[in-house]
Amino acid sequence: MLRYPARYSLAVAVLFGSSPAIAETKQIAALVTIYTHNSHADVIVSRLLEGYTLNGEGERPDLRLVSLYTDQVPAADKSRKLAAQYGFRLCDRVSDALTLGTGRLAVDGVLLVAEHGDYPLSATGQTVYPKRKLFEQVVEVFRASGRSVPVFCDKHLADNWEDAKWYYDSAKELRTPLMAGSSLPMTWRYPPADVPRGAKLREIVGVSYHTLDTYGFHGMEILQALAERRAGGETGIRAVQCLEGPAVWDAAGRLYDQTLFDAAMGRLRDRRGGDKPLRDVVREPVLFHVEYADGLKTNLLTLNGAVAEWAAAWRDADDHVDASLFWTQEARPVMHFSYLVKGIESMFHSGRPAWPVERTLLTSGSLNALLTSKLRGGERLETPQLLINYDSAWDWHQPPDPPPARPFTQQ
Repeated sequence: MLRYPARYSLAVAVLFGSSPAIAETKQIAALVTIYTHNSHADVIVSRLLEGYTLNGEGERPDLRLVSLYTDQVPAADKSRKLAAQYGFRLCDRVSDALTLGTGRLAVDGVLLVAEHGDYPLSATGQTVYPKRKLFEQVVEVFRASGRSVPVFCDKHLADNWEDAKWYYDSAKELRTPLMAGSSLPMTWRYPPADVPRGAKLREIVGVSYHTLDTYGFHGMEILQALAERRAGGETGIRAVQCLEGPAVWDAAGRLYDQTLFDAAMGRLRDRRGGDKPLRDVVREPVLFHVEYADGLKTNLLTLNGAVAEWAAAWRDADDHVDASLFWTQEARPVMHFSYLVKGIESMFHSGRPAWPVERTLLTSGSLNALLTSKLRGGERLETPQLLINYDSAWDWHQPPDPPPARPFTQQ
């Protein structure tokens, strides 16, 4: 079994402070599914146009958007207006976005943001975004040009294991610097806590809300970003199980630690349901239970009706318990995305991923396996394909206080 080395680095100054010495502004192509107000394309790609606060003021990435491909153009599209304002190239083909009409790779980095849009659902209930389709066309340009440039893939690599592994393996074969994942590991934590590097973890319990494929992914990335810091590094996942309904409550004390669950819930600032019993407030609880090869357990409970935030608690071998709220700014400029973009900016300039893409490979695979378990009525599934070892050198740091929020509707 191979262990993937930690061949990436990110200084604290890059992610949360001043920018590094930069020789030139990098030219970036963006490939998105749709570009509407407050879509992921908007809150990620628009930072290259309007700065980190999405209002044309203050700090901005040293990245220039030179081309954009949109897979769908709904009535609410804003990319055409932005192109007229900022002068980037609108492209009907992925290859044109990467070559700028030259026939050869002509950009320094690729942003692939496939989130939102009108796409079908898989058997497991995940939206089938064209991530592999888009990256296949990127790979074609890389091969024809005899070189590649860094690529960032927003959120998971794919809605199924086969495509996610193909994505990862293709980048590895072409020696393409690749990053992916959620903005949640980088966001504010209250209190500002993290798993100490090298800790002997026993269990992590997190709480989440909303949909299982979109917000559940964020929750799983939070848990993985904590888990990968443990002694020995990441060892991979040997089995998963998804439970629903009363079985979730019955699993307390057996599959998940009630004390850790209470600690995570205790960090919430927006606890719903008042003083009513949790079982009365949460009509359809869902539990994601994950067993790691080295004995670590993680559990993520989706509790719509009672929870509208993310939080997690963890216990080490000495029975020390810590917990934190993972806070997001749920209004423009949705500033937690800025710290995601800062990491992307660092990779585009240095060629070194700011955090390990293996984190998201593992999260993509485990989410698909968990939703397969759900489809099969809560069956425990062995996951030999997820026995992925890697080391992480990434450290979280508390971001500065966010700027004042603006209404989501404000353009």
